[in-house]
Amino acid sequence: MLDLSSRLSRRPEVRGRAPWPDHEYVRGWGVFGLPFDSGHVLALRVFPEGSFAPFRTLWHRDPGGRWSIHVDGERLDTACPRYYGAACDHTGFARIGLTWTGPASLRVTMDTPAVDWTLTAHVTRPLSLLNRAGAVLPPATWRPRPLVGARELAARALGLGRLRMSGVMPSGHSGTLMPQQMYFIDEARATFDGVDLGHPVRLRENPRIGDVPLPARGVLAVGQAVWRIQDRAEYERTRSLTARPS
Repeated sequence: MLDLSSRLSRRPEVRGRAPWPDHEYVRGWGVFGLPFDSGHVLALRVFPEGSFAPFRTLWHRDPGGRWSIHVDGERLDTACPRYYGAACDHTGFARIGLTWTGPASLRVTMDTPAVDWTLTAHVTRPLSLLNRAGAVLPPATWRPRPLVGARELAARALGLGRLRMSGVMPSGHSGTLMPQQMYFIDEARATFDGVDLGHPVRLRENPRIGDVPLPARGVLAVGQAVWRIQDRAEYERTRSLTARPS
């Protein structure tokens, strides 16, 4: 039985350094992306570990293509808006709740705008084989472009569309997303600010935030991401401001 609840619900908060020199990073899990037949898209990021401070974010794209990112954390500029905010119509703070209702079933709530989102993840045999490989391959295997490209081809074969695991973010940061394990989401329901978003769907074209494609079908991912430091002085200053007393 797939048991994500035991694995993901009690991850410790850690402030560390990226696996590659001259990079900042986050490590954790989330819903990489989940498109609905209404035209809405939701995504979730839960990163208890990173260069700055832990955070959760909920992303929403409406049928008109407008993105918003809602942050449950200390600052906007050390969470997802740091990299994706330039492509959003709105970024702001919110309270995001996570409740595991089963081994692979999650309920996500948010206060403002009001969100109530339930989902169940599952794994297939091809995905399970890919996940086993991802669990043992070191971060260094994400640096050569041919190896990243091979992973992108595998994602396409799994129905995730034309993903790019590395590239330039809306902020201008060069980044690499490194999912180690992925799980499909075909069962989900959600309301956003009172609107029923409908049913999960697999899209022909990947939804995009800026020029960054998200999966064409629902997937929960566990892993990390790194971005090359743009401004060393800003990076060190922000790390100092977000340091917690020992």
